[in-house]
Amino acid sequence: MNKVGKSMLTINNFSNHLFWDVKRERIDIDKNSSYIIWQVLEYGKFPDWKLIQNYYGITKIAEIAMNFRSLEKKALSFISLLSGISKDKFRCYTYQQSTPPHWNF
Repeated sequence: MNKVGKSMLTINNFSNHLFWDVKRERIDIDKNSSYIIWQVLEYGKFPDWKLIQNYYGITKIAEIAMNFRSLEKKALSFISLLSGISKDKFRCYTYQQSTPPHWNF
């Protein structure tokens, strides 16, 4: 993936598998920032991460991620480490499933 300036970033710069379930042309980089950030943290590749990091910045990514109800443990650890914000400040850390799953992959 080539480096893309802020003004030239579109949803088409991201990996195709991230937005398979929606019409890509309807996704707005600014209006749908929570959805884009969640998809990249959960399923993105490193180039996808670099795109959101360069566009939104760590502070905004962490601020948005703090409100997610769920986030994979590795993704939570990753954003917690990079932002310097303790895991317990993230909603997904305190809002856990009341009945544990039968198995944990």
